[in-house]
Amino acid sequence: MKKIQSTCNFCAIDCNLDFYVEDNKIVKVIPTKGYPVNNGFSCIKGISLDKQQTTVKCSQLPKIKNKNNELEQVSWDEAFKYVADKILDIQAKYGPESMAGISTGQLTMEEFALFGHVMRNYLKTNVDGNTRLCMATSVVAHKQSFGFDSPPFTLKDAELSDTIIFIGANPVIAHPILWGRVKQNKIPDKKVIVIDPRKSETARNTDYWYPLKWKSDLQLLYTVANLLIEKDYIDKKYIENHTEGFEEFKEFVKDYTLEKGVKVTGLLEEQILELVELIHNGRNVSLWWTMGVNQGYEAVRTAQAIINIALMTGNIGRPGTGANSITGQCNAMGSRLFSNTSGLFGGGDFDNPIRRQQVAQALDVDEDLLAVKPTITYNQIIEGINNGEIKGLWILCTNPRHSWVNNETFAEAAKKLELFVVQDIYDDIESTEDCTVFFPVVSGIKKEGTYMNMERRLSAMRPCLVKSENEITDYEAILGVAKALGMGELLDNWKTPKDAFNLMRKCSKGTPCDFTGITWESLENSNGIQWPFREGEKLESDQRRLFEDGKYYTPSGRAKFIFEKVRENPLPTTDEFPMVLNTGRGSVGQWHTQTRTREVKFIEDVSSKKAYLYMNKYLAEENNIKDNEKIRVFSINGQNSDFTIKITEDVRYEELYAPMHYIECNRLTPSIYDPYSKEPSYKTTPVRFEKL
Repeated sequence: MKKIQSTCNFCAIDCNLDFYVEDNKIVKVIPTKGYPVNNGFSCIKGISLDKQQTTVKCSQLPKIKNKNNELEQVSWDEAFKYVADKILDIQAKYGPESMAGISTGQLTMEEFALFGHVMRNYLKTNVDGNTRLCMATSVVAHKQSFGFDSPPFTLKDAELSDTIIFIGANPVIAHPILWGRVKQNKIPDKKVIVIDPRKSETARNTDYWYPLKWKSDLQLLYTVANLLIEKDYIDKKYIENHTEGFEEFKEFVKDYTLEKGVKVTGLLEEQILELVELIHNGRNVSLWWTMGVNQGYEAVRTAQAIINIALMTGNIGRPGTGANSITGQCNAMGSRLFSNTSGLFGGGDFDNPIRRQQVAQALDVDEDLLAVKPTITYNQIIEGINNGEIKGLWILCTNPRHSWVNNETFAEAAKKLELFVVQDIYDDIESTEDCTVFFPVVSGIKKEGTYMNMERRLSAMRPCLVKSENEITDYEAILGVAKALGMGELLDNWKTPKDAFNLMRKCSKGTPCDFTGITWESLENSNGIQWPFREGEKLESDQRRLFEDGKYYTPSGRAKFIFEKVRENPLPTTDEFPMVLNTGRGSVGQWHTQTRTREVKFIEDVSSKKAYLYMNKYLAEENNIKDNEKIRVFSINGQNSDFTIKITEDVRYEELYAPMHYIECNRLTPSIYDPYSKEPSYKTTPVRFEKL
């Protein structure tokens, strides 16, 4: 029996697991002891990855839709040629940007990079990722405030903070390993605080819960900032030495008075004042946010309001502090920095001549080959299909028919495509319904590559099982199409994932995410390594945070206070749609659209088979609705869905809460986006309901 250490490819914690393999079968999975992220622990999802060796049952050969509108099995070479020919034909007829791709935060860094090389550099077309659905807000906030997409923290900070504030985050359910770090925190007088409209599972287990009204986060944060300044609860030395724009911010927040904060947020005056005192009295304050902030119509400014509070109180760059974004998918960080979509490989603008020269030299190509502008965004891709401008789409390991906001718009788009390639480990996901080509690829237990977690840690995925004769990886599928496209010598340096790793390593040189000191071999059986780690440096700690020296990646070397007037809700409730639909995760076991976690019997046994929704007990009583009865919810977007009711006191009277794991949920969410990140506003949909 041999032991293979690899990385869990569910959430962005990126736990490491030891797979014990005998006769090409995984016998058992044990969380890696001593690994600085999870240290011998795992949630049910990761420890069940061995189930994929028997539950993934789709064909090992690709399928192409024939004249009878049926998917017919073909050889890999035939499929590669068909897709390549169709792509070139579509671009010849309609232009290079008539083709598009959508990737996922679950691919390896090397797969992102290769897909970006093929689609963005060679084909000069557009590729966005489902990272747009979860982390685009934090990316933009980091870039504008810090000068680079650079989450500053290490997970150890959750154990070192005496004041831990979660804003729009539910780690008990969504990131249980992170919550475990909070539970391991031994500081005697530590305070754990939750700011959330819903009394989430995390809120039920904390010291303070502030149930603000939906999407009043920004008003609250500006009010808190104003009060901190008024009371002189700020770190003047840090502000003076390491930031810019504070005086303008100070003047700006004067309008966000306590009286207005109470009126807009629905919190009591004493609650807001209590929160201010908790921040002031904390020695090491950490502020953590995730989808409750990111998925909103003014999300970037909300994230930056969190950053502003950390900066003005000096709670950044020290142990137990930080404005810390909790990431969604396992390799969202890799997607953000190395997918070649919104910036060059490793970061940098497409029109920066110095950076273009560096990347071209690293890839050993002419500068003219490199993409010349950022991709259009996910919503623009779907809108482009429905407008008739985009005729071909290739999606990898994502399920937008289910997960895309206002998902009937994707259903409409899929039917209009001349080429629709779905690449996945399952052939029965909702997105395959109208595909013209299906590429079956292997799961992570048969792949190799690199992941970057939420704290910038690179870790190795290594194959636990040997592939069967016709099985291929995502990397091999992309490479197969690339060869059929005629890329020739442009693929000479991309033959294997290790080759791609070394290319990205070269591209990272001199950037904030420089990992030239990390080799492919050094990641194997390791503790992972956080970037930056430059060539020639010595690794003195497994836990490193950014900005300890107070130097940021902006031109001035200072962090920026960025702010903007609170916007009016672009889609408020009305007399016809007086309720608000909130969405989020349902349980520790369920993952996104449930295509992977449905394979784990325990998760299936304890998960509802049908869509359900939480309703306040008083609202239920008024409408004569009992547990497990059904209602129909009508959305302001013109769609409706049926749900089974679960009655609770944990949601507001005016609010309904639906787990996102059911296709019915995003049938109702509207096509509203943050103006800067273009991340969808999943959280506050005006709705009405009727009992069935």
